[in-house]
Amino acid sequence: MKTAERSPLLLGIDLGTSRTMVLSNRGARAMVRSVVGYPKDIIGVKLMHQAHIIGEEALKRQSYLNIHYPLEDGVLKEANDQAAESAKLLIQHVINLADPQPGDRIYGVLGVPARASMFNKNQLLKITQELLDLSMVVSEPFMAAYEIDQLNNAIMIDIGAGTTDICAMKGSIPSGDEQVTVLKAGNYIDLVLENLIRDNYPEVQMTNNLARKIKEQYGFVGAPTEEVIVNVRIAGKPGTCNLTREVRTACETVVSEIVEHLQSLIKVFDPEDQEDALRNIYLTGGGAHIRGLDKMICQQMHQYGEVLVRSVPDPDFCGGAGALKLAMELPPQYWEQVGQVSRPVK
Repeated sequence: MKTAERSPLLLGIDLGTSRTMVLSNRGARAMVRSVVGYPKDIIGVKLMHQAHIIGEEALKRQSYLNIHYPLEDGVLKEANDQAAESAKLLIQHVINLADPQPGDRIYGVLGVPARASMFNKNQLLKITQELLDLSMVVSEPFMAAYEIDQLNNAIMIDIGAGTTDICAMKGSIPSGDEQVTVLKAGNYIDLVLENLIRDNYPEVQMTNNLARKIKEQYGFVGAPTEEVIVNVRIAGKPGTCNLTREVRTACETVVSEIVEHLQSLIKVFDPEDQEDALRNIYLTGGGAHIRGLDKMICQQMHQYGEVLVRSVPDPDFCGGAGALKLAMELPPQYWEQVGQVSRPVK
């Protein structure tokens, strides 16, 4: 009697400049920092006992590693061998986190920024062609909308590390003029915050990585509800610093462009649908954790009538969950109707 063929391992992968998330139809759920570390010299090789390290562990050992972020602004950083190798290592690591079994067919849906170019998408698919039996790239805000079933008269704002993607959902696959990618997002906030702290407190030892951690823990916009008092190192000694003003200023740098593009995108809806769309604006991605952002957007959009902005239930994993949901609900023969698809070369 012929043994039934094992069902494919389905993956939803949200590729991010800072973090990458993966979920599978067999229950896997993992997040990894989108970074690959290589030893600087023979001492690093001896300390590592391996050719490379991926994720948070690489950042912990960066004193003796060369650190590579293969993704920039949500797409492959450069069209060179080093970037391609790092990206391939990262994606392979993410696939392995889903615990594929020998003989598995692996199908993956991967998220990219809303306005990623065809060249960017083809670069990514060229890599996944070697790693997956079937892969498709779709826009990240569309994946989030699919997860929460907001596919009509809704607007998604996906604030990642490299990009902020804003997408108008009108009951069909979004076209180019219904999506916007802004190159101001989490990394931009980190850089502004790092520079503000360096300028205002030159004695404080500050790095971009520390600025990111401060933002992730304390990020807010609008009037503060409490002061941001942070433990820092001052000339090598422990100390504390009030960074309330700096954190607020840095986080608010992304708001004006978000509002500007919202005002433009609302026009793509039919007039009779605009009120519904304004009451269905959703924040997703890491930036959705910035406290007060929903209220500030509403305040700055007040002239458009009643505006309701809220965060999705699980901002970090919403995009990846939507990608997995799409993979599970849409038969593979229809994937090309939704996004760009790649199959392995026979």
